[in-house]
Amino acid sequence: MTIPCHSFKGGGIRGVLRYFYLLAAQTLGARKIGPDLEESAPSSEKRLAVLDGWRGISILLVLAAHLLPLGPKVLQLNETAGPMGMALFFTLSGFLITRFLLRHDSIVDFLLRRFFRIIPLAWIALLIALPMASAPLAVYPANFFFYANLPPQQLTDVASHFWSLCVEVQFYVGVALLVRILGRRGLYLLPILCLAVTAHRIATGAEVDIVTWRRVDEILAGALLAMAYEGRFGANAVRWFRYVNAYVFLGLLVVTSHPAFGFANYLRPYIAALLVGSTLFGAPVVLDRLLRTRTLAYIAEVSYALYVTHHLLMYTWLGTGEGWLKYAKRIPLFIATFAISHLSTFYYERRFIDLGHRLSRAFRARAVAAANASR
Repeated sequence: MTIPCHSFKGGGIRGVLRYFYLLAAQTLGARKIGPDLEESAPSSEKRLAVLDGWRGISILLVLAAHLLPLGPKVLQLNETAGPMGMALFFTLSGFLITRFLLRHDSIVDFLLRRFFRIIPLAWIALLIALPMASAPLAVYPANFFFYANLPPQQLTDVASHFWSLCVEVQFYVGVALLVRILGRRGLYLLPILCLAVTAHRIATGAEVDIVTWRRVDEILAGALLAMAYEGRFGANAVRWFRYVNAYVFLGLLVVTSHPAFGFANYLRPYIAALLVGSTLFGAPVVLDRLLRTRTLAYIAEVSYALYVTHHLLMYTWLGTGEGWLKYAKRIPLFIATFAISHLSTFYYERRFIDLGHRLSRAFRARAVAAANASR
């Protein structure tokens, strides 16, 4: 079966998105389209659909910040959209990872699933990006093992966006060790760590930074949201979210992401977490419908590949040029980004994700068998 040409109805990027959505639906059959946001949890758990929407919005903000002129330079909208998108992305990661750890005991299971999700595409991209950047061999270990964002930073121009993957992977390892040593009660240290990181940012004047100990409070704020969502701070914390106005906090997220507002940037992790949390506990009708649209669900599904791919393509012929020529190439650049991301998500990454799930299930089965045998 082929996708008919009228699937491009509407033209432009919207038509392209519709085409790839239908192709994804055809590829996966009856499988629900949406990001594997809870790939670390059993498939029987209910998917939180609004998180699909926020992940889709987060990657669109990042793509817009990197690829489009968002207004007169004096307004600094490009500099605002990037931190907004990353704050939402990190909040979602912190929420989902912590929620998994609150519900499941196996750290090996957690790490298997996360690494099989992140590493296969990241390493392929680095095998392309580092030679493109003529990077010396000395920087390869730091990039492949996700510590290139730490001083002395060893990122390259082509793969400079990998700083966020470094922060993510370092958080995975750190929180896994915390739970391995202290058990689930170790997660109650996360609020203290979150406030400590923010305090350090204030002390060092780091309104926006890529070093882990000056950025990880955005992930930790998502972890606090997960703990509140799971009732670890009491029923009153959950009730309070119902009084948070999502539109007000969306505006506050813009303010706390804008470089002109200085000190307000230190509040960005908490504003992003409150914004996402407000929609978990009852979003306004219009916003709820937007977050649950199939288009955002599809974008969220391919969001990781979009993030990894778009930056590499910026350093190809599609990203060259000045003035009108530069932006005339943006349409084919977007099309190429979505096409490659679609293929990567459903024909490359999915194989490794499924393998990670099979390995984790096998590990759990062996652990259960060993426990039963010891009784």
